[in-house]
Amino acid sequence: MTFLSDFVPLFLEQLQSPTLGFLIGGIIVAALGSQLAIPDSIYKFISFFLLMKIGLTGGIAIRNSNPSEILLPALAAVLVGIVVVFIARYTLGKLPGISVPDAVATGGLFGAVSGSTLAAVLPQLDSAKIPYEAWTAALYPFMDIPALVTAIVVASVYISKKSGNTADKVEIWPIIKESIQSSAVTSLLLGVALGILTKPEPVYESFFNPLFRGFLAILMIIMGMEAAQRMNELRKVAQWFAIYAFFSPIVHGFLAFGLGLIIHKLTGFSIGGAVVLAVIAASSSDISGPPTLRAGIPSANPSAYIGASTAIGTPVAIAICIPLFIGIAEVLLGR
Repeated sequence: MTFLSDFVPLFLEQLQSPTLGFLIGGIIVAALGSQLAIPDSIYKFISFFLLMKIGLTGGIAIRNSNPSEILLPALAAVLVGIVVVFIARYTLGKLPGISVPDAVATGGLFGAVSGSTLAAVLPQLDSAKIPYEAWTAALYPFMDIPALVTAIVVASVYISKKSGNTADKVEIWPIIKESIQSSAVTSLLLGVALGILTKPEPVYESFFNPLFRGFLAILMIIMGMEAAQRMNELRKVAQWFAIYAFFSPIVHGFLAFGLGLIIHKLTGFSIGGAVVLAVIAASSSDISGPPTLRAGIPSANPSAYIGASTAIGTPVAIAICIPLFIGIAEVLLGR
């Protein structure tokens, strides 16, 4: 009872964050039929900017830290990315009217990481004054790539067995290469590499840091508008996708948060770091995942897994999971 009395006001306070406000604003504007349109080129630039900034932050932190500190969190990120795919395979994939390729593709998208959700949680942790390791942003590809590779491999094996063509081998390296070459992962890894190998602090402090929150606000409006638009696509497919998209971010987040707390006990990994791990697990890919899965699992229905992600999964991750895990962290920190 004490936990709930401490948690509820903190959770409600997080719901009033600017990030969530801009997301809801975008949803409302699109739902009202507004003609507001933000060019795709601006969206791509903002996504690149935010991921570069996150990557630079992580790279600078890695350069100034002990690499051994990253090992267990990175392994946890890999494990969560893989497990999420199998959760979808043996839960969503067993429901009536759901094909296994559709379920696996959905698991792959929800196991992969949303750059916008990652960008949203960091300033909220800063606002709540919850310390976290800056290099936690670099956990992105450790969860993202294994999830996408696992989804494509599992779907390919299933399709081969179903067709009776078991001789075909699934080539894993092209999948990894395509994931790394995606705009989102490339932007993040470029930032990480520059942060480690160069000294970008002057441009980081004068350009990337001051503009981060403003660009994030615009991205949240875009994400909200897209969520409302994708709702129409989601209505075309089974209701199970909507149910999965609502509950899975919370389940995945708790799975990763639990692992983060175990690592906290073992190594001193921060509670804030566990929150970042939980939120990237709760997120679903909005940039790198869709094109990778379209190419890797062509038999899956994009309206199902992309609609579930953008219409429900991303809003749940930002509106519920971020304040949920920040609130839990504040209680655990005794605030």
